[in-house]
Amino acid sequence: MSVSATRAPSLLQALTPLLFLVALLVLGIVLFADDAVYGASQIALLLASGVAALVGLRNGMRWKEIEDAMVQGVAHSVGAILILLSVGALIGSWLLSGTVPTLIVYGMKLLHPAYFYPAACLVCAVTSLVIGSSWTTAGTVGVALVGIAQGMDMSLPITAGAVISGAYFGDKLSPLSDTTILAPAVSGSELFSHIRNMAWTTLPSLLIALGMFTTVGLLGQTPAGEATSAGMAATLEAQFNPAWYLLLPMVLVFTLAFRRFPAYPTILVGALVGLVFAVLFNPDRVVALAGNEALSRPLALVAGAWTALFNGYQAQTGNAAVDELLSGGGMSNMLNTVWLVICAMCFGSVMERTGLLERMVRGVLGWATTARSLIAATLVTAFGTNVVTADQYMSLVLPGKLYQSEYARRGLSPLNLSRALEDGGTITSPLVPWNTCAAFMAATLGVATLDYLPFVFFNLVNFALAFLAAAVGFRILPRQPDEGPATASTPGAPVAGAASGH
Repeated sequence: MSVSATRAPSLLQALTPLLFLVALLVLGIVLFADDAVYGASQIALLLASGVAALVGLRNGMRWKEIEDAMVQGVAHSVGAILILLSVGALIGSWLLSGTVPTLIVYGMKLLHPAYFYPAACLVCAVTSLVIGSSWTTAGTVGVALVGIAQGMDMSLPITAGAVISGAYFGDKLSPLSDTTILAPAVSGSELFSHIRNMAWTTLPSLLIALGMFTTVGLLGQTPAGEATSAGMAATLEAQFNPAWYLLLPMVLVFTLAFRRFPAYPTILVGALVGLVFAVLFNPDRVVALAGNEALSRPLALVAGAWTALFNGYQAQTGNAAVDELLSGGGMSNMLNTVWLVICAMCFGSVMERTGLLERMVRGVLGWATTARSLIAATLVTAFGTNVVTADQYMSLVLPGKLYQSEYARRGLSPLNLSRALEDGGTITSPLVPWNTCAAFMAATLGVATLDYLPFVFFNLVNFALAFLAAAVGFRILPRQPDEGPATASTPGAPVAGAASGH
């Protein structure tokens, strides 16, 4: 971390912007409730960025350095922003083509309400494990599962919790996942040894989460829900003519993701192929979405398809429940989330460049006198980095860089560090409302972070189990001769390179 300050920041200075941010966020929630994410939270992040900048200026930094840090931070988030916009386009396209309605109809027929939540979690877990992307999983299968839940009169926050739980289980263990590759890279461990070592906390967490989702599903089962599901499925079949071939755009996206194509072009191609299917198999619906009778049919098809990409699809079936279920998507519906991501990255970048984040990390390291407390400190630091920088990759790279030599000095295997990074960083990223991952999940699934937060059972249990394992000294591995000396990594490069993943 390069800081030109003539004075190192104090711990009080480092904490001041963070405490200011927390106070403003709490006030925003009190004043605006769920609507806080539509502007109040963004203003809070920008004001907190200003406080951090003032601390940096007081310590001798130049404004140009701070401004450059914000520009670089936003630049690092461009990959995530492009994915957000492309997912908005994908949802609008697949609603128009009939891909999402087909998934919903099949899901309603195959999934029993009593076991819907654990099934949703498992489906997302397998999907994410295969393709290595929590974002692609949530933006495809997750969207369909939320639609199924709405049609079956199930809880949307619990469904979102199940989707995110499964998506992050797969993302955490898949050898194709960018975070699974990044964590051992910055800590100095080997990829497949890292995956095997993570399984000790990850697999029990999934089993516990599935048990919790099953319990919630059994307790919440109602005959009315089953009747609603049957009626909704019948309406959808009559209006949208679901067919297996309408699922081919989703198969294409999964195939490209499995073959390690970048997320942004993969999702955008899926959206464009969805439009082709819409024009071929549902042209009347495309023309209706254009909403301009003066246009010739070819131009109306172009206008309708274009509208689905930027403004989403608005169903007009005459059934209010179905219209609500199958309306949404479009890049425009992601713009508020993009605003949140930009403001969050400004705050995190200023905190990093001014040295305030590193000062907080050093403060945590000060009380880590044993191997157990060092692992606990790593968990706290990874989570705290998610809070401060709003970036999942920074929660892996920064603690990995700062703690790597300390693990080596104490004779601890880098596998301990890489597992703690994932347990504290990867899985907590969707739990912080202004983090890019949480912002994406909330925008994609249509459920606010604070609403789904209590039900992300896998992530919450895994984080708790990681602390428990550290407290009792479970699987704290000594350093092996073949693991070699620690080597430092710069935080900037891996983050920039990974920004298009998730």
